[in-house]
Amino acid sequence: MRPPSRRPTVRRAPQSGHGRGGERALPLRRAPPTRHNDLVNDSHPTSLRAGLITRVRTLLTARPGGRVIVGLTGAPGSGKSTLAGELEAELSDRGLLAGSVPMDGFHYSNAVLDELGRHGRKGAPDTFDVEGYLAVLDRVRAEGAAPVAVPVYRRDLHEPVAAGALVRGPGAVVTEGNYLALDSPGWAAVRRRIDLLIFLKVAEPELVARLVARHEAFGRNRAAAAHWVRTVDLPNAHLVEASASRCDEVWSLA
Repeated sequence: MRPPSRRPTVRRAPQSGHGRGGERALPLRRAPPTRHNDLVNDSHPTSLRAGLITRVRTLLTARPGGRVIVGLTGAPGSGKSTLAGELEAELSDRGLLAGSVPMDGFHYSNAVLDELGRHGRKGAPDTFDVEGYLAVLDRVRAEGAAPVAVPVYRRDLHEPVAAGALVRGPGAVVTEGNYLALDSPGWAAVRRRIDLLIFLKVAEPELVARLVARHEAFGRNRAAAAHWVRTVDLPNAHLVEASASRCDEVWSLA
């Protein structure tokens, strides 16, 4: 059992500017310096969520009538979508939720992936419309909290769907995805638009088991599922793991 870790400080950059659509934008957040992250690995997930909601409420108090973007990132299979759903439900119950902007909604369509020759590694960083993601985050962050239609990803269709959800009113906006902390061209700008970013860390054997089961559930046989995990998911997981130092907290969940 590790001793409790101190809570990291959320820092803000003294910058201002305009969103890509011309709206007045809130200051971009400067990513934390590379450091050893605080590992929160001895608390129950319920306690971790409760602490996160308290921090979100504090951030919203400092931004009356505005929005705060909360990010959840980690490797494929780390539980981001599950945690996002639980967090959104709890924020909604408290009247603190404005909506969500899932990164997976910005997948290129299968037709575009075929055209680019990237369908065989769908889910890699260059199979997303990162510029579109940035544009929507800027609109969500703009002063005035205007409604914003955002795309979602339909796993039953294996396709993104435009304007599948709405962000409206002031409050917290939850965004989750693999590459929120990635420090590479295009993706590096995502981190500066997120006020509070949590990295979910799961041991690799557990990740592999979850991912193989996920691919089998969506129709692949075990050999094909294991091949996809080995050749696509795990390389992405290692890339994502290297970005953990750019997050505010690391939650070790398994």
